[in-house]
Amino acid sequence: MKLFLLLLLWPALVSSALTLSECGAEARRPKLDDIAVECGTASINLAIQMCPVIYTGYNESELVMNHIVNSACRATLDTTVFPPVARFSFPLNATNACGSTFRYTSAPGTGVFADFSNIQNVNISGIIRGVDPTTGTITYNAELKYYYSCAYPLEYLVNNTKIDVSGSSVSITDRNGTFLSTLSLSLYSDSSYTTLFNIPNSGIELRKNIFAEVKATNLTAQYFVLLDRCYASISALPANSSFFNLFVPCSKDKSTTIVANGVSQTARFYFPAFRFVEQQNQNVSTYYLHCITRLCEQSTCDSFKQCSSTSGRRRREIKELDPNSVYTLTSPEIITKPSSPVYSAQTEDTNEGQRSSVGLGVAVGILACICAIGLIVGAVFYKKLRN
Repeated sequence: MKLFLLLLLWPALVSSALTLSECGAEARRPKLDDIAVECGTASINLAIQMCPVIYTGYNESELVMNHIVNSACRATLDTTVFPPVARFSFPLNATNACGSTFRYTSAPGTGVFADFSNIQNVNISGIIRGVDPTTGTITYNAELKYYYSCAYPLEYLVNNTKIDVSGSSVSITDRNGTFLSTLSLSLYSDSSYTTLFNIPNSGIELRKNIFAEVKATNLTAQYFVLLDRCYASISALPANSSFFNLFVPCSKDKSTTIVANGVSQTARFYFPAFRFVEQQNQNVSTYYLHCITRLCEQSTCDSFKQCSSTSGRRRREIKELDPNSVYTLTSPEIITKPSSPVYSAQTEDTNEGQRSSVGLGVAVGILACICAIGLIVGAVFYKKLRN
């Protein structure tokens, strides 16, 4: 096996462009932190400090990832930084990840994902070894191994979607080892999803369709977007706030139409604009849209759509959302117009009350007159009887 690797690597087994004398104080034995791992959204990038590698008796050509020796998986020497590094990069694709291992795990959801009993994570790991160029019985070169690992959650909260001005501005906070930066939530005014919603400050008409889209961009092709739940709330933080479910696992509001979900890297649905009853005395109704989004492998998406005890879904009360969380995306607020002027019903009630008061006064006046006439007639008859 060792001879086979050496023969494959032979064209690249030339002296490294980097010499030990150029390393200076960095010429030392390897340390545990000599490898830097960047868990990107489309690829994983590795950087190994080269001076310890050369000190140990190897060069960048003799660093092999997971026994894969094709050119796409070889190291590239980067001397533009100091200390110099050997760089590896491979896509997040199980069929083309330079032999990396993809391991999926599931656990009950917590926090904002407490509604779900099956939250998936994927761990991508592997090892880079130094192939000893020695062909004899013994060697003086130390065995060289570098381990790498990246863990990614596959469930995200795309929330605080707030629509109040023209267009849609999405700000994203990314954290190492998440796919969140690939996700965006946009609102459109047309069924072809081409024109972003332009909502005036005065609000949009009730029952006007709002077309929502959650899309993954620059995400490895093996994952699809599946919306587990989308709902609206009066507050950007739905805890202790009125909310309305547009759809939840295995159920949806009759006015919500799901166009596509879990079949590609784009999920779409639409619903008619509505008002929250508790905002009926306000000039406009304002609310926020939230979507809990799952990234699922193409072969497993259908299993998460099933309504069974093993589908990994359960319903609970809404939990507090952290506005500073890595899972938060922000864009404009939904504002709807009142169905009629807010003051009209109050004006009618006031006029009706005034009319009732006038009528009551007239009735009391007439009754008083009748009583007075009765008293006068009674007095006249009394005098006649005495005389």
